[in-house]
Amino acid sequence: MGHAERDVILAREFQQRLEKKMREEELSHLEYWKTQIDSLLVARPEGVAALQSQIRKVADKMANRIQMLKKGA
Repeated sequence: MGHAERDVILAREFQQRLEKKMREEELSHLEYWKTQIDSLLVARPEGVAALQSQIRKVADKMANRIQMLKKGA
């Protein structure tokens, strides 16, 4: 096996590990936000104002997370 073949194999393995890690991270984030939204469904808020307030809290959490990720990038 030549040097070039070994590099191709290593690059492919690295790419596969990276893609797996990215899928795991995405799944983790989706599960978290689904849990947040599911809690809204279970809460059964009294009226539209209460529901809007709870949705706003989830949206604020998402906005904060987006800002944190952008700062870290």
